Amino acid sequence: MNKGILYLLPTPLSDGELSDVLPAKELEVIASLDCFVVEELRTARRFLSAAGKRGQVESLELHELNEHTSPEELSKLAAIFEGGRSVGLLSEAGLPAVADPGAGLVEICHQKGIRVVPLVGPSSLMMALMSSGLNGQSFAFRGYLPAKTPERRKALQDIEKLSARLRQSQIFIETPYRNDAMLADILECCNGNTRLCIAVNITAPDEMIRTRSVAQWKKDLPVIGKRPCVFILLA
Repeated sequence: MNKGILYLLPTPLSDGELSDVLPAKELEVIASLDCFVVEELRTARRFLSAAGKRGQVESLELHELNEHTSPEELSKLAAIFEGGRSVGLLSEAGLPAVADPGAGLVEICHQKGIRVVPLVGPSSLMMALMSSGLNGQSFAFRGYLPAKTPERRKALQDIEKLSARLRQSQIFIETPYRNDAMLADILECCNGNTRLCIAVNITAPDEMIRTRSVAQWKKDLPVIGKRPCVFILLA
């Protein structure tokens, strides 16, 4: 029985021509679909319009899946594959299901025997790592660290110790409005010799990817602001 396919559709990390960052294969798949699971409706409509669905967006079936989606609502999404229908999964930026609530839908598809097809596209995490000069043979993604300062500082100290013990790059991200607070805590808590890559607004015109020691960063403090940022630490 045909159970349909879940296509994992990467989206650009910044504004620009889609053809510059997305392969023709993805645009072909988008053209073939009329149902999408998306993180945010307004952003998804804008992306789909630019990806070849201009004039068709209002007729598409769009389902939201984000941090506010309940387990019950998530489980109901399995029904959209009935009759062998194929569906596209979109994140807000980059790869779906990586640091993204879409992972829950992917898990359901595996449980139901629905084929999952990942398509090629940009990943801010991998692009930051490959540009950092830090250890690309052994690394871990820590996601978001605690939001409150005491817990965040404790987490930074813990991952710095782990990095030193394993010689492992530690990748983490932050909600944009807390970027500068995160950087302040890193510089306050971490050893001066620890190396830190700050990768800001990857693929955008104001992209900055730079690796320095904590001591060096203290002498030339950047202002990240509310721009998307990836931090990589190696002790």
